[in-house]
Amino acid sequence: MKVLVVGSGGREHALCWAISNSPLCDALYCAPGNAGIADVATLVPIGSEDVDALVRFVQDNAIDFVVVGPEGPLVLGLVDRLTALGVKAFGPSAAAAELEGSKGFMKDILAKYGVPTAFYERFKDPDAAKAYVRKHGAPIVVKADGLAAGKGVTVARTEQEACDAIDDALVGGRFGAAGAEVVVEEFLDGEEVSFFALCDGENALPLASAQDHKAVGDGDTGPNTGGMGAYSPAPVLTPDLQDRVMREIILPTVKGMAAEGKPFKGVLFAGLMIMQTPAGPVPKTLEFNVRFGDPECQTLMMRLKSDALAALVAAADGVLDSIDLRWHDRTALCVVMAANGYPGDYAKNTEIRGLDKAGAVENVTVFHAGTKRAEDGRVLSVGGRVLGVTALAPTVAEAQAAAYKAVDALDWPDGFCRRDIGWRAVGR
Repeated sequence: MKVLVVGSGGREHALCWAISNSPLCDALYCAPGNAGIADVATLVPIGSEDVDALVRFVQDNAIDFVVVGPEGPLVLGLVDRLTALGVKAFGPSAAAAELEGSKGFMKDILAKYGVPTAFYERFKDPDAAKAYVRKHGAPIVVKADGLAAGKGVTVARTEQEACDAIDDALVGGRFGAAGAEVVVEEFLDGEEVSFFALCDGENALPLASAQDHKAVGDGDTGPNTGGMGAYSPAPVLTPDLQDRVMREIILPTVKGMAAEGKPFKGVLFAGLMIMQTPAGPVPKTLEFNVRFGDPECQTLMMRLKSDALAALVAAADGVLDSIDLRWHDRTALCVVMAANGYPGDYAKNTEIRGLDKAGAVENVTVFHAGTKRAEDGRVLSVGGRVLGVTALAPTVAEAQAAAYKAVDALDWPDGFCRRDIGWRAVGR
């Protein structure tokens, strides 16, 4: 097959790395890609949301299969355009991608089909939203309805903080059209975990759990980011809890979306809160994403023994029930190297040295995110999150040690990382 992967982050490097190892893959392209992806795929200089240009490239180059990495092109309908041309693609239609594109739509689906989640209301009127906050008190959560680049959620510790977030979105227009409506919902307290399942419109196949580290600083301090590291599996999601998540959350959502006439194909990424109750741990749904997480994808691809491309094609073909996935019974841990200043203003075009030395550490793969290769061959940083140093080892402590050994082999004074990725699992 000739395969095109759309995107340029660490998630897409991990997908390209896995797909390039498939015997089904004859030629691999990535649009627009990055310096690391260039080692395993041919880069195509087309932005991930330039749907018209991507469709033209697919037609002109007789691409057989397209894997869409980020949510943007999914919400814009790239898969719909490709399907209309008879080209297979991994990812949901625009209608099904509303599970991530609209938090209000997602909450309504969960409520309609009895999927456990926080109680909520949707608002376009700021006064009504504030009245709801005063009725329920704080802590409470305010979410911009649409895609807001990960910045649309406020966990308000006080009623005033919640009211300010409502004004930011509905009055100040901070998130543009994405904030024209807000969801105000119950604050859930517990331990967060990410869970992934492949879906083919009718069936769902569990992948694995992972735990992300959103805060920028050690000990989960400082502002939230796109993710500073992850590990898989997450011990908090026991086999019994995973079965319950499939039964109570994933499958009812897949069946519900089919009943709505919006069958979901692709990967369903459930952000879960594991709440401790007198009856034991209970999983509730915080959110759905309609693509692989970043940096969780890096850990999943490191652990996957099976042919990744065959599994993605089976999801697109609606034959997931014919696939049996095998996993390394080891822990994968990813440490994100970010540019100094991230998630605020950060420097770009700084040189990263020592990549070969870091990649030579046993059982470590360095996935690139925000990188490009200069004309003189140097690798430069061009994003906020720049590298995902990922290790595979028998235990989380050993994976952590290997990943940080590789981090310390890098020569990049303009970058930083958290030094405690995996601390919850190590503590257990």
